[in-house]
Amino acid sequence: MAIKREYLERNRSLWAAIRDVLGEEYDEYVRYITSPSYRPYIRANTLKITPEALRDRLEAKGFVLEGTVLPYAFRVLRYPSEMGKTLEHFLGYYYVQDLASMLPAHLLNPRPHSFVLDIAAAPGSKTTLLSALMGNTGMVFANDASMDRAKALVNNVERMGSLNVVVSIYKGEKLVRFYREYYDYVLVDAPCSSVGTLHKNPEVALWWSPKDVKAYSRVQYRLLLAGWEMLKPGGRLVYSTCTITYEENEGVVERFLRESGATLVPVPEVGIGEIEGAIPGTRRFYPHRTDTEGFFIAMFEKA
Repeated sequence: MAIKREYLERNRSLWAAIRDVLGEEYDEYVRYITSPSYRPYIRANTLKITPEALRDRLEAKGFVLEGTVLPYAFRVLRYPSEMGKTLEHFLGYYYVQDLASMLPAHLLNPRPHSFVLDIAAAPGSKTTLLSALMGNTGMVFANDASMDRAKALVNNVERMGSLNVVVSIYKGEKLVRFYREYYDYVLVDAPCSSVGTLHKNPEVALWWSPKDVKAYSRVQYRLLLAGWEMLKPGGRLVYSTCTITYEENEGVVERFLRESGATLVPVPEVGIGEIEGAIPGTRRFYPHRTDTEGFFIAMFEKA
């Protein structure tokens, strides 16, 4: 469901912030998020079914699927029933997940039998993808600070058959006292102001404020620094958000680079219309350009 135009009048500070980021693209962005053109994505759970078999099953039920740049992901052009209420969904054959949301785990690309930390994991979309990419080997330590959100995480881990996942409920920035330089890979998909999801979650326009952005940026920095300290030498870390504000993206990365001495690794081009961020090597995904959620991704490697 697209955001209604009436929401554009309810939070002028939000729309001013978006205009500052997008400049001449602002009007095109508004047209996109207020139109019904967005179509959702699903990810085949390769722990239980092949993408080809999933496509055959769903298309036999009247779904119309389109391939994407990821071999296990489809764009759903038509769905005759609710995607969360099919037998295939119940069995954990697929996860309803935006294409941009799949990219942080995909780009982290953990090797089988490795140790991976997902520091802010709920509700489990990226956790279960990491598990699938590793073929249920090694260990994914899926942590979240919220008990309520962790319940959804546990449900999704069980539904998807992710047997190599350990769930933790703890403040992510405090885990470092137990796991310093312990993980081969770390994903910091940080809590954020969610501006990139406005076309799906219009309620963001009702609560968003510059004060929230500043608060989130402080949390994001702490999580990123903690994740870095828990990463082994030679390991890889991906930082991502589903927002487009500078303060929560490049602003956090700039401070992190300045104070940690980390090495920024250019994020490979995906090829769906993304653009380079204000920091060379980072990537921004805008809904009107990529037909996805708004996203930001940066990647680091520890010497």
